[in-house]
Amino acid sequence: MNRTPALPARESGNILMVDDNTHGLIARKSVLEELGHRVTTSKCGPEALELFSAGEFDVLITDYRMPGMNGLELIEQVRKLQPSTAIILLSGFVDPLGLSEESTGADIVIPKSAGEVATLVRSVNRLLSRKLPRKPPASQYNPPPAQSKSQS
Repeated sequence: MNRTPALPARESGNILMVDDNTHGLIARKSVLEELGHRVTTSKCGPEALELFSAGEFDVLITDYRMPGMNGLELIEQVRKLQPSTAIILLSGFVDPLGLSEESTGADIVIPKSAGEVATLVRSVNRLLSRKLPRKPPASQYNPPPAQSKSQS
């Protein structure tokens, strides 16, 4: 079995991971737990939203395509409850659907691929170690009006 080298966790985190694919969920959970993270799992958006509302999570990792509530809908609801939550969106449809941080509300969007586990670990470490609060979504950000330059 070819195994991806483990990347050490910089800081332990409390993670909520959502995916309707049981095998992918178990594999990602195992890797993150080996690195010292506490991982709670859910197989659907509505259940994940209940878990999120009842607990304290540092990072939400969600799949995009799930029955009942897709990842974008879950992200929208989580942002309403806790805007500063770090969110990672995983999807096998990143390129075909044009999923990006700007279009999804996630902090990081990761395409499902052979190298996704190492990317996921690096992303979790980066989000847990960030010191600055999350920038508000573009829809909530009102930049100051541009100042006109007068010519002499």
